[in-house]
Amino acid sequence: MSDSQAKPRRVVVLGGGTAGWMTAAGLARMMGDRVTVDLVESEDIGIIGVGEATLPHIRGFVERLGISEAEFMRATHATYKLGIDFRDFGRIGESYIHPFGSFGEELGGVGFHHYWLELNRRGLAGPLGDYSFCVAAALANRFAPPAEDMSLASSYGYAYQFDATLFGPFMRESGLSIGVTRHEGLVTEVERDGESGDVAALKLEDGRRIEGDLFVDCSGFRSRILGQELGEEWEDWTHWLPCDRAAAMPCKHATDDIRPFTTATAMPAGWRWQIPLQHRMGNGYVFSSAFIGEDQACDAIKKASEGEPLADPRVLRFRPGRRRRSWSHNVIAVGLASGFLEPLESTSIYLAQMAITYLIELFPEGAIEPADRDEFNRLVDMEYDRVRDFLILHYHATTRDDSEFWNHVRTMTVPDSLAGKMELWRQAGRIEKYSDGLFYDASWIAVYLGQGLMPERHDTRTGLVDPERLKSATDRLRSEINTSVSQMPAHTDYLRRNSARLAEPT
Repeated sequence: MSDSQAKPRRVVVLGGGTAGWMTAAGLARMMGDRVTVDLVESEDIGIIGVGEATLPHIRGFVERLGISEAEFMRATHATYKLGIDFRDFGRIGESYIHPFGSFGEELGGVGFHHYWLELNRRGLAGPLGDYSFCVAAALANRFAPPAEDMSLASSYGYAYQFDATLFGPFMRESGLSIGVTRHEGLVTEVERDGESGDVAALKLEDGRRIEGDLFVDCSGFRSRILGQELGEEWEDWTHWLPCDRAAAMPCKHATDDIRPFTTATAMPAGWRWQIPLQHRMGNGYVFSSAFIGEDQACDAIKKASEGEPLADPRVLRFRPGRRRRSWSHNVIAVGLASGFLEPLESTSIYLAQMAITYLIELFPEGAIEPADRDEFNRLVDMEYDRVRDFLILHYHATTRDDSEFWNHVRTMTVPDSLAGKMELWRQAGRIEKYSDGLFYDASWIAVYLGQGLMPERHDTRTGLVDPERLKSATDRLRSEINTSVSQMPAHTDYLRRNSARLAEPT
């Protein structure tokens, strides 16, 4: 049978939150008539997510769905995001920005941070962020899309800060418009083939049966199919990432100036976020229940938040970790059903998007090949493990000893994979190289140096350059950055220039 005559694969998605509708819309758009997509959701099950910040990868996903940026931003009350401002993580009173952009430029095959380390050793360097266009724009509260040339103004990317409770419904409308069939109802039974163990259908409370060839479990932490029915084990990472609660509380904006970045401020038992949206400020305290009670955490976020509260704090509970396998039989888990780390670097939506991308790349045209399933699991595990290590670094690379929580994370034993990365940095100022995945050199450099983890040595080739010439070159770079940034519009002004981006006043 030719491809044009082949029957489309029947994909059934369980769960209608962010991950479910991203999956359904992504498959419907990118697989076309090779699939039919049915999504089962219940209005009785609420949306868990409060994560309102994203990574730059979301832009490409939205574009591939044929959605304009203005339409997306208007529907989700979005603002632009250039990075994250980390405060009090390495030491109380110190801060740094992890930018969606680079620091300086490589010279002669040697990374810029090595030259910065050489100048710093000689007492001739300014703060590392002074040499990043992205950091300078963020600190100045300015925004414009990156240039499409090779200039300094092309050396960064951006993401969005948006209302997570609006994103799922927006993706629902997008999915329905391109052929996804929605079924309202609660799943009471998962029917399986007695011989293969594959899932054959989902049975709903009213007796309906939704049959499929491939099932995508987006049912959140419940993991109704992969976890409950197939019994795929959960690998718990709370011993490395002890934060397991979030107290979220929205507020009115305290000022008219909307920052183009997320703020993460370390707290005695975790950290708190500030995420500026068009219509409000998102606030939350991500904390470890082993070190502080929920009532105390709610009191803490009330005291720390700026602006008039729009609601009382809402506590969400989670367990950092992942399934040992995210694809088993004919079931693939995406989103919280697959794994969750914590909100620190805004990775939750990225990890869902990543799994959708790998599923499309390895999509079974006929019978599921074990090699494809194994490759999917390898790629997903690699992504989760790398993100896990990066998040642990934020806690472990600290000198803080002012609370039990910080004493615990500072002194804990970290995974061997992270210990190896940190040793490579300590010994030579080098970053482990990899071509796939999330968080490349600039991200690790921002956290290492931002939190005071200075390497013992750096590339000796930097010593071949006259230090005064090197200082003059970096001074020129800093001056060029400041001049270019001063010509950018304020973030709020840029948002208002195109009213199609702006949500209707509430």
